Amino acid sequence: MDKRINHKGLFPLFAKPLSWLFIVCSIFFTVACDSMLETSSELVEFEKDNTLNHPTDSVYSVLGIIGKMQVIADRTVILGEVRGDLMTPTDAASADLKNLAAFNFSAENKYNTVSDYYAVINNCNYYLAHVDTALQRRGRTLFTQEFAAVKAFRAWTYLQLAQVYGQVPLVLNPVMTEQEARDAMNQPRVDINAICQYFIDDLTPVADTELPRFGNIDSWDSQTFFIPMKALLGDLCLWAGHYQDAARWYNSYLNDQKTPISLNYTSRIVWPNATDFQRPQNGYSVTSTREVVSLVPMEQRIFDGVVSDLPNIFTSTRENNYYYQLTPSSAMHRLSAAQTYCMENKTATTTDTIYVPKTGLPDDILAGDLRFYANYSLSPTPASLIDNGSEGGSRVMQSISKVWSGVVPLYRRTMVYLRYAEALNRAGFPQTAFAVLKYGLCSENLNAYVDATEQAAVAPYAAFDENVFTRETTIGIHSLGSGDSQANELYALPMPASQLATRGDTVQYQIPLVEDLIVNEMALEGAFEGYRFYDLMRVALRRGNAAYLADPVARRSGVLDASLHSLLMEPANWYLPLQ
Repeated sequence: MDKRINHKGLFPLFAKPLSWLFIVCSIFFTVACDSMLETSSELVEFEKDNTLNHPTDSVYSVLGIIGKMQVIADRTVILGEVRGDLMTPTDAASADLKNLAAFNFSAENKYNTVSDYYAVINNCNYYLAHVDTALQRRGRTLFTQEFAAVKAFRAWTYLQLAQVYGQVPLVLNPVMTEQEARDAMNQPRVDINAICQYFIDDLTPVADTELPRFGNIDSWDSQTFFIPMKALLGDLCLWAGHYQDAARWYNSYLNDQKTPISLNYTSRIVWPNATDFQRPQNGYSVTSTREVVSLVPMEQRIFDGVVSDLPNIFTSTRENNYYYQLTPSSAMHRLSAAQTYCMENKTATTTDTIYVPKTGLPDDILAGDLRFYANYSLSPTPASLIDNGSEGGSRVMQSISKVWSGVVPLYRRTMVYLRYAEALNRAGFPQTAFAVLKYGLCSENLNAYVDATEQAAVAPYAAFDENVFTRETTIGIHSLGSGDSQANELYALPMPASQLATRGDTVQYQIPLVEDLIVNEMALEGAFEGYRFYDLMRVALRRGNAAYLADPVARRSGVLDASLHSLLMEPANWYLPLQ
């Protein structure tokens, strides 16, 4: 089979002369078909030449799917942030971004291109339908890892679709013709619960499959280009309301025997001592190869493929003439400042607990949690840097360190822990969930801070290797930016004012309050990364309370936007229109 290799950027693709499907049906499709299911693809060949039965076929196909993921990578961040409450458009923002923030959606908005998602899905469907999974070499099945990885790409993409559009066609076979596209578009649309249940069943049999590894590319282990299966299963179960299953999958992922994932004290931002509140010591970073466990690698040059536009949207760059388009909202400032920074001042004989004041600091952003300060800064723009102008002193440069041009992170370990806490809490284990925030999970902390009744019940979902997870190697996530949270008496497990009739009543009292703390922590830790709107959505849907999302989003500026609040009280208005 005559194949050529087209080396383009990070993703070499395989092809045959004159065999691209991009000319098939494109002339004959109606707008409805073409906008939803784009059958053109550099990976899909004619049916007669479709068998993927050689290692290079499989590798190039999988890398090509990652290339399709590049197209939707920025969107996963933008749609999760611009519709939330932690960022707001600037005057320099594009009309598309301003309309997204105002929930003024239209088919013309450039971020509303559903065919880009289905391009990923169609390529996944093609691969899964045609790869030779029985092929062996020297007693080893060749494509087991790639087969599982592609299943995960497809499931993850459908989860994004459901979060963005609400209800979508569940297309599970490759679309090769106009008629197949019409049939796919005419099938009933399914919601996020149905999508999650389908892919929970689909992924569970391959959950223990190791991810592919194609060596290092641009200093990244290529294994990080794939979706961690058990973390994804945790997400699917969390959205579907299967909380015990979600906790079990997250725990299995974090407590993996080969690569356990613990949190420690090395990546924190702290005040240097109990008397010096001028400049924190910043060791906090979310962009390390240790913290990021899954990402979409982006190209550095447009000539090579898809280059992320996030730096031009979130930060001041030479390319945007230092006019950033999104900036932290008043709500982000308020949430960060509302936290209480606590520190233990230890001497040879005593340990004092000190609460850092919120006034008298060099900058208001230093009040409360320090992660906001660690990730965000403003500085004057030198006039010499600005094209055709001398207004440097009147313009500011914005920097958000979480945004990098080379990759778009999809999973990082700290955010997986927070979703694990969310699942534990809803599974009926609020003490253990709160321990994730305040102390960190290990056997010592479970024994110290979780009562015997909950310890016994949570055991199947909170197993940790005692040789890896200790008090020295784990940390409460709140301590990453709010000091020594384990000593903070103001940051405590919610308790009713008076004893309730039963222990179960107390647990039910605690669950929504601990959930609020978790959602706040997700914002403090995950701000600007594309999670916020979906975190609010998930809890609002769970509680059957649209105000849980509508209230913070409508108050992002610090003042209630009554018309936006009214719009968001109807969940149908949360989603982009599906064309």
